[in-house]
Amino acid sequence: MSTSNSTTILLLLLLTTTANPISSARIPGLDSFLTQQSHLDPKSNNDPFPSLPSSLKKSLASSSQTPLSILSLISDLLSLSLPIPLHIRLVGPTFSSSSPSLLTSFLQSSITSSNFHLISSSLSSHSLSIRYSLDLDISLSSSPLSSSLTAAVSSALSSTTSSLRSPLFSIPYSTVDPIISRHFESEKTDNSVYVYILHLGHASKQPYAYTYTHSDSSAGYTNCLGTLWTGKKRYLWIDLGAGPVDYGPALSGDGVLPRGEFHPLAALHGRPKSEKALLSELASLIYSAYQVLVVPPLRIPVHFENTLTVQFIHIHASESKDVSGLDWNEIEKTFRNEANDGELLLGNQSLEFKRYSVRYEECSICSFAVSRSVNSYTSRFLFDNYTLIVSEYLDSKRLHQILSDSAEEFRRVAGLPEEEFGTSVIPVYVFDLDYNTMLLLDRYHQSVAFKDMVIAIRTKTTQTVSDYSCNGRHVFTHTRELERPLVGSILQSMWGVSPTHLLWSPTHNSTLVDYTWSVGQTPFGPFSETSSLSFVQKDAARRNFLLTSLNYSITSAIDVLESMDAHGGDRNLLKHNEHVEFIQRWNLFRYKLDKAVSALSHFDFEMAFYYLRSSDHDLYAIHNLVYTASQEIEASLVCFKDPPFPWASVSLSAVGFLALSYVYAKRDKLFRNKRKQF
Repeated sequence: MSTSNSTTILLLLLLTTTANPISSARIPGLDSFLTQQSHLDPKSNNDPFPSLPSSLKKSLASSSQTPLSILSLISDLLSLSLPIPLHIRLVGPTFSSSSPSLLTSFLQSSITSSNFHLISSSLSSHSLSIRYSLDLDISLSSSPLSSSLTAAVSSALSSTTSSLRSPLFSIPYSTVDPIISRHFESEKTDNSVYVYILHLGHASKQPYAYTYTHSDSSAGYTNCLGTLWTGKKRYLWIDLGAGPVDYGPALSGDGVLPRGEFHPLAALHGRPKSEKALLSELASLIYSAYQVLVVPPLRIPVHFENTLTVQFIHIHASESKDVSGLDWNEIEKTFRNEANDGELLLGNQSLEFKRYSVRYEECSICSFAVSRSVNSYTSRFLFDNYTLIVSEYLDSKRLHQILSDSAEEFRRVAGLPEEEFGTSVIPVYVFDLDYNTMLLLDRYHQSVAFKDMVIAIRTKTTQTVSDYSCNGRHVFTHTRELERPLVGSILQSMWGVSPTHLLWSPTHNSTLVDYTWSVGQTPFGPFSETSSLSFVQKDAARRNFLLTSLNYSITSAIDVLESMDAHGGDRNLLKHNEHVEFIQRWNLFRYKLDKAVSALSHFDFEMAFYYLRSSDHDLYAIHNLVYTASQEIEASLVCFKDPPFPWASVSLSAVGFLALSYVYAKRDKLFRNKRKQF
C-alpha cells in the first residue's frame, strides 16, 4: 500500500513539473540582482537580461528539458491576483469584543475575488485580466481615540446654533478629521487603507452632520451635509451617529441615498437593532466603500506616456474675458500640487498646461459645432395652471463628433501645435458663450469627459435649480463656476479615474449609479463643493496606468502562447537554443509580473512601474523568438511509392472461394450416403 501511494505522489510531482516552468521566486540571487538593477536603471530603459550572471540563466533554464503545457501557462497568467490590504477600526464604546470576528465573517462571505473592470470599453468585455482580493484586518480601536472624538463632537455641538433650514446641527468635518489623521499617522503605515467606523454612542441627543464648506445654506445656496470624509492620506472615516442625511436625484433616477433606516448609513437612526443586524448593515456599507473607493473601476484604459499635456482652449464671445469661476491657475494648481508631491505621476512623467484663446465670432467651426449640437426639450410646470416650457441644451456626443472631424481646421484656427511623439494630449474646450439663456451639456452637465477631449460650457446665466436634492432642499448649480467640474473631467480623460458615483456591475452588465460616496473631498458629483483630491483619486490615477499596462502584458503573452500552440507547441517550433532562451525569458517575465503585483498591493507604484517596464523587454524577446521561428518553418511534401500488389492474399482468397463453390455444387452427392442411414 505504501509503495502504491509513493508511486502516485511521484507521478503527480512529475506531471506538475512537466506542466509548469519552474517558479522563479525560488531562484537564489534573482531578487537581489533585479533590485540592484532597479537602482541603476529605475526607468528600465535597458534590458537587464544580457547582464544576468550565467548561474542565474542556468537556473532559469532548468525546466527546458520538459515540454510546456500551453493551457497551464495561460491559466497561470489569468490567476494573477492583487491582494488589497484593508484595515477596519471600530471606534466607540458600543462595539463589543465579538464585533470584529462577527464583522469579519460577514465580509469574508460577501467579498470574493473579482476582476478589475472598465466602465467604457470598445470591446464586449468590461473585465481586465488581473484580479483583486481582499486582505482584511478588523479590530477595536483604543479608548483614548473614542474619548477624544466624543469630546470634540460634544464641544462643537455646544457652540453650534440650530438652523432654520435644516433639523441637523452642522459641524465642520475638521472637528473630527485631525484627530483621526493623527491616529492614522501613529499607525506608521502607508501601504494599507484604513476605514474608521465611528459609533460614539448617545453622548449627544442633538442630530448633527458634517459640513465641508464655510458657507451656510441660503435661499440661493444649498450646503450639502454628510457623515463621512476621505482623507488625502489612505484613510476614510464614517460617523454612524451623524445624520440621517439624504441626497440624490430629486424627482426620479438612480443613486439616491434615502432618509430612513433602509440605507446602511442610516442604520442607527431607525428601530433598535441587534448587534448582528447592525454589523450586517455595516458589512454592506464597507463592501460598497471597498468597491467604489479602494478598487474603483477604470473610466477608460490609459496608456503610459512620458509627457501629459492639458490644452486649455477658451472659446469666448466678448472682448473682455471674464475669468471668475474659470480660474485656469486654480485648476492647474490642483494638479501641480499633487504632481510635485509625487502622488499623481509615474517615473519620469511630466505634466504640462498650455492655454489658448479663440474668439467665437472668428471661429466658424465653433459656431457651426454649437448650432448643429443644439437640441430642445419640453418641461411641464404648474403655476396658475400647467405650463409647457421649451428649453435648449447641447448634445455633447454630436459636439464631440464635429470637433473630432474638424480637428485639423480647429488646430489651424486656434494655433495649436502638432502633437509630439510620446505625448498624451487632452484638449479642454470651454465654450464661454454670450447667451442670456441656460445652456448645459446633455441637459444636466457643465462639463463632459471623452477619451480624447473635455468639453465644457457656460453662458451668462449664473445659476439654476438642478434635478438633485440634498436633505430635502433642491441643489443649486452655479453654472458660471467651472473649476471643480473641469478638474473631475480632466481626471477622467487623462488618468481614467472613475467618478465616485459610477460603478460597473458585471451582474447587471451595466453601469450603476450610487451617490453615497459623492460628498466631502471629491471633485465629482453635484453635491461636492471642493476641487481637492483625496487618496481615492490619487491612487487610482497611478494605478490605472499600471493596470492598463499589466492587462496588455497578460493578453499579449496569451496571444504568443496561442500562436506557439497553433504551430505545434514549443518543441516543434523552437530549436534547442531558442527553446532554452524562451524558457529563460518566460520565467523571468513571469517573475517580474509577480513582483509588480506584489508592489501594487503595497501601493509601491514606482517599483511596480519598474517591474512592468522591465517585463516589456522579456515580452518583446518572447514575441521575437516565436515570430522568427514561425517564419523559418518549411513545408515539405513526402511522396510514397505505391505498395506492391498483394498476390498471396488474393490467391488464397480465390482458392478458398473456389473450394466453397465446389462443395456447394456437389452437396447432394457428398451427403447422399448420410441421408440413406436414416
